[in-house]
Amino acid sequence: MLQYSVHPPTEFIRIHLNQLLPSWSLPVLSVIVVLQLCQFAFLEQTVDTEIYKNQLRQKFIEFGSQVVFQLRTRGHLADMFDPSTGCSMTSLPGQLRLNDVKVVRASLGYCINYSGSCAMIEHPKWGRAVYPSTLVSSAQPSVVEEIVATTIASSTYCYLTRASIHRA
Repeated sequence: MLQYSVHPPTEFIRIHLNQLLPSWSLPVLSVIVVLQLCQFAFLEQTVDTEIYKNQLRQKFIEFGSQVVFQLRTRGHLADMFDPSTGCSMTSLPGQLRLNDVKVVRASLGYCINYSGSCAMIEHPKWGRAVYPSTLVSSAQPSVVEEIVATTIASSTYCYLTRASIHRA
């Protein structure tokens, strides 16, 4: 299952845009938070958890690529950040990396828990079994909402469903 929500940019993104996306000539107006329900929380780094994370990463890339393409087709800047590295995936990467967990915290107010050096979101329904990812765009939130909804409606991927995300 995938949940998404569209937000104004976080303070970190606004302040550090040039260090995150140095080739962008326009400000970020929308942040798309994407959360995927996991079979289990990633409490330990094992071969199995890394394989599963890569599968979720690939699902995000498939979904995000469609959204980025549609936004760019309409003349907006758009990019997604690699959940495993924090680097932009289609624009020139900057000096800073984006932390998806911190974006979720700033955008949705969800708590963060730590297991060693790994930060995990505490989703109100899913607990720690969450895989977060982030897209950004220069488009207004209403345009982004429309494109994401259209992308989900026309998708052949059964894991894509519209679900509301509630602030903690």
